[in-house]
Amino acid sequence: MKKEKELYKGLTPAMSCKDYTVSQESYELLLNKKFDMMVTQPVPSDLENYYKSEDYISHTNASKSIVDKIYQKVRRRTLQNKLKLINSFNFTDKKLLDVGSGTGDFLTTCKNDNWNVFGVEPSEEARAISENKNVKPISDISLLKENNFDVITLWHVLEHVENLLEYIETLKAKLKPNGVLIIAVPNYKSFDAKYYKEFWAAFDVPRHLWHFSQTSIKKLFSNVSMKVEKTLPMKYDSYYVSMLSEKYKSGSSNFLKAFYIGFLSNLKAKSTSEYSSLIYVIKNT
Repeated sequence: MKKEKELYKGLTPAMSCKDYTVSQESYELLLNKKFDMMVTQPVPSDLENYYKSEDYISHTNASKSIVDKIYQKVRRRTLQNKLKLINSFNFTDKKLLDVGSGTGDFLTTCKNDNWNVFGVEPSEEARAISENKNVKPISDISLLKENNFDVITLWHVLEHVENLLEYIETLKAKLKPNGVLIIAVPNYKSFDAKYYKEFWAAFDVPRHLWHFSQTSIKKLFSNVSMKVEKTLPMKYDSYYVSMLSEKYKSGSSNFLKAFYIGFLSNLKAKSTSEYSSLIYVIKNT
């Protein structure tokens, strides 16, 4: 925790956000100008309880509402896009670690493509679902060997990590010297974030402890001698996030308006590169 103090220095108030998923409680977002990122305050001491909701569909296979069904359909397509990305590196051993592996869909997709897969997932319920798909993630990354993986992926996971700077060091240690770290996180500088402000669903307080920009990712990883080699968009995220944000803002999903805002966000990002979510391909320098 000593290292984390650097991220809490000189913070200035940015906005107040509400937890629409579980508690309906309000939290503050504070800006760290040095790292160009925001932090959530306070962090609940029982943070694990804030993941206990059927609405938190990143840990379920729910297909109840229209939003859930769209999410699941898009997820199937994005799984193939993610597989295509990791296959582009042409590793011989094909040893993959997926951190925050959820219900195991990405691990299963990679395993079916002859990757040697490992997963880390703190949720016991999600691990149980994964095991039914013949992949067996463990609960703690510290149990894994160092210098061991060709590719480590974190799909919308880094924003959840409590001891951020220490965890980044751990990720680097688990990666082979010539390995690739792939991190996907929301981008609070996107158009949809600026449009929805405190209603932006990707703030997702208090589960999202950190809110990153492109600058913050570059600075955080340069601290451990790693460099962002490439940044890629996650274009579907703007539509999904806008649908949830519209619901939080107006009480209705308002699909047409949400689709328009998502489309506009992607359109503007063609010139700004500030997509709703971004994938960072990171390597040792």
